[in-house]
Formats: sequence, structure tokens, C-alpha cells
Amino acid sequence: MFLLRSALLLLAVLLAPISAVHADEAATRAAVAKFGRAMSFSDVEKVVKEVAATGDPAAVRALAALADGNLYARQPDGAVFVVKEKSDGFDLFDPLTGKAEGSAGKDAMVKVKVKNSLRRLIGDAVGNLTLAARDPAVRLAAATTMLNSPDASTIEALDAAIAKETDAAVRRRMEAARASAVLVSDRSEAEKEAAIDLLGARGDRDTLSLLLSYEATAKGPLKDRAASAVSDMRDVLAWWGVAQNAWYGISLGSVLLLAAIGLAITFGVMGVINMAHGEMVMLGAYTTFVVQEIIRASFPGLFDWSLAIAVPLAFLVAGAVGLVIERGIIRFLYGRPLETLLATWGVSLILQQAVRTIFGPNNRDVGNPSWMSGEFDIGQLAITWNRLWIVLFALAVFTVLLYVFNRTSWGLHMRAVTQNRRMASSMGIRTPWVDALTFALGSGIAGIAGVALSQIDNVSPNLGQSYIVDSFMVVVFGGVGNLWGTLVGAFSLGILNKFLEPYAGAVLGKILILVLIILFIQKRPRGLFAQKGRAVEA
Repeated sequence: MFLLRSALLLLAVLLAPISAVHADEAATRAAVAKFGRAMSFSDVEKVVKEVAATGDPAAVRALAALADGNLYARQPDGAVFVVKEKSDGFDLFDPLTGKAEGSAGKDAMVKVKVKNSLRRLIGDAVGNLTLAARDPAVRLAAATTMLNSPDASTIEALDAAIAKETDAAVRRRMEAARASAVLVSDRSEAEKEAAIDLLGARGDRDTLSLLLSYEATAKGPLKDRAASAVSDMRDVLAWWGVAQNAWYGISLGSVLLLAAIGLAITFGVMGVINMAHGEMVMLGAYTTFVVQEIIRASFPGLFDWSLAIAVPLAFLVAGAVGLVIERGIIRFLYGRPLETLLATWGVSLILQQAVRTIFGPNNRDVGNPSWMSGEFDIGQLAITWNRLWIVLFALAVFTVLLYVFNRTSWGLHMRAVTQNRRMASSMGIRTPWVDALTFALGSGIAGIAGVALSQIDNVSPNLGQSYIVDSFMVVVFGGVGNLWGTLVGAFSLGILNKFLEPYAGAVLGKILILVLIILFIQKRPRGLFAQKGRAVEA
């Protein structure tokens, strides 16, 4: 008996929250059902207030449908539904859950009355209910809406919500929303001064717009206080703007690093001007497209892993093509730079046309995995996840290449060939195969760059052409064949480009950068970090 009573007691404890939820839903459903018997606008107003008094966010669906004119009662039972009109009647949906409930003819349904004055009441009720939602994201969105559309009537609801709020970010947004509502209310001057100070401390563009609007209509000390807050906010936002441009520059620099690092290897070790390097980037991007198409068709659950699968495949595809180009064309043209340049340019045209023939000339859809979608804020600095991951990916590739160059025997052979090809050959290093594998490595790295670029740029046959000139500028500026020079050059040019764009425009900004690089090379022909060695110094 004791065990039975203990089991029943435990069951009651476990079911208590569920029963409470069901009781809340039952009360809300009973309140919403009264719309079916509301015959006049005053009746509807009473029901709206009663529904709002339940405090159940599930009622938002019904109230929103009422405001939109989509809440109907069915004859003769008076059951209430959200409807969607169709040619021969209505599709019916549950007013709380949105679950489909069949359909009905137009003659069987009566629209619940609504007018503009009621819509204002409904809006207030919806705001109050969403402020009490269980999901913090819903409460945050409600507070944001109130912040951007201040209304004095929401102050009391916000006070109640702030007192109960446990999420710090949501509470701060609610407090800002209350401050914006105070500014359009008839509250005391002291409260309005406190509201101005609170909004000014936020320092974002939304609150700056609010304070600018308030400053235009305020008078006396309040106007001066708002003007002072606006001035301080502009100074803060100017610094955040500098930080945002710096982040954009770092983001662009990571893209340039990925596109140029393979070129730095081939150009530095082999002295080959490879005009088909951009097409290696393009092949990597199309490899990503093919991988995602196969996953979408056959293994949709693996889509978030598509880039992890595409990276090694893109490296192998671009590296294999690079190896074929080096063994089939470039090795016969060493020491003849003009012929090499023209030959690789011809190869780039062939690769572009081959891709157009296989995939068509149009841009291809390459999706972002969930972990590369969206953005987050640090203060007033907006950072997108795809750009952040590309920066980290570029630095990881750079680190791996540094290890290969400095900690492996193959890296030692590559550095030996770079510094003195004849001496390396006399020491038994097979320089032709070092050249071939180095060219394949540089091409493979370009293919990896294509995987990253597919997440932020259009995948088309011309993708690589957008980066080939910038890649050469990075390599020449940083120092031919020097990885650290490529890193510094990529981020320097990326940041400089983003700071020039607001003043000179994108095209003129690139021209100015090119002119600056030409002037720089006049003083330092070997770039920031010149290669050293007997062959180089000779």
C-alpha cells in the first residue's frame, strides 16, 4: 500500500506541470471561443480584453487573425477558426495551434467584427502576450518592435514584463523599449531625462534615430540633453564604424589570402606566372556545387557536412588538374615567361568554356550549412558566421602550409629549390618533381579557396577572374614566395581597400591600391619580405 501511494504521489508530481499547461490552454480556448458569440464591436472588445487577461501567448494567433480579418465563427455551433480563403470556401485552422481543421463553405462561416479602434486594442494585447511568451526569442522580438514603435500605452505592460524577466539581454531590450515609450508619454521631465540617458548609453543606430526624432520636437533642457546624447552616440558609432570597416577588411583579406597563397607557392618556387590560377579556384567552387547536389538528392541529412566533404575533394580535383597542366604544358616552357603566360591564359579560357559546356553559363546555387548561416553582434559590430569561419579557415590553411614548408622534408626540398635550383639539383633533389608537386599543391590550395568563396560569391565560370589580379598584387606586395609576406599583404590590402571604398568607391579604390603598389615596388622591388638565397641575390 505504501509503495502504491508513493507511486501515485510521484505520478501526481510529474503530471502537475502538464495539468497546469492543459488548464491554461483550456482557459484560453474558452476565452477565444467567446468570439463566436460576440455580436457587436463592444462584445468583441470585451472578449479581446478577456483573452489578453489570460496571459497565454498561444492566443496571439487568434488575435492576429482577428486584426487581419481572418477570424471566423462557424454556424450553427459558433466554433471559432482562423481561415484561409479559397475559390469554393475556406480552409479552417485551429485558432491556438494552427492545426488544419478541414474546410467549410462561405455560407457556413461568419466573420468576427473588427474595426480600426479595435485593431489598436488588439495590437496592445498582442504586445502584452508576446512579452510573456516562454521563448526568449519571442519576448526579444516583441521588445524590439516596441522599441522601434514607441507607444505610451505599453509602459505598464513593459514594467510588469521587466519585473518578471530573467534573461539579461531581453530585459535590457525591454528597458530600452520602456524608455522609448516614456519619451512619447506625458511622464515627468525627470523620467524623460533618465530615458534619454538610458537610450544614449545603448549607442546603436536604432536608438540614435529615436533620439533624433525626439530632439526635433523637444524643448528646453530636454532638447539640450537629447542633443548631447545624440552627439555622444555619433562619436561612439564613428568608432564602431572604424571597427566594422576593419572587420570587413580582415574578411576580405582572408579571401585574398586563400586565393593568393597557392599562387605565392607556384610563383615563388617555380617563377611561373600562372594565369589559370583563378580557374583552379573556380574548379573548387564547382566541386562544392556537385557535392551539395549529390547530397541534396541522395543524403539530405548530411548537408551540414557538405563543406567538410568538399574540401578534400576540391583539393584533389584542382591539384590533379594543376599536375596535368604542369606535366603537359608548363615544364616545356621553363625560362620562357611570355610563352608560359600566354599558354596558361589559353588554359584558363579552355577551362572556363569546359565548365560552361558542362554546367551552363548561369550562376549555380551553393547553399550555406546551418553553422555558417546568420550573424551575431559584438556591441555595434555585426559579424556573419560565414565570414568568421572563412577567416578561421584561411588561418588554418596558412598554419598547415607553414608546417609543411618548415617541418617536412618536402618543404625543405621546396625551399632549397627556391633559394638555389642548381645547387639543389646537384644535391640529388629531383627538381622537376618538386616543381610538379609544388604546382599541384598550389593548385589544390586554390581549389580549397574555391570551397570557401562558394559561400560568399556567385559560383560561375568567371569566378576566378575576379581574384586573379588581386592575388598577383598580394603576392608581389608581400614578397614572392614568402608565406608570411602573403599573409601580411592580403590583410593589409583587404583593410586598405575597405577604408578607401567609402570615399573613393569600389573601382577607384582598387585603382588607387594598384597605384600605391606600383609606387611601393619602385622602392622595394622584392616586396615586404624578400626571399633570400644565392640565386635570388645573384
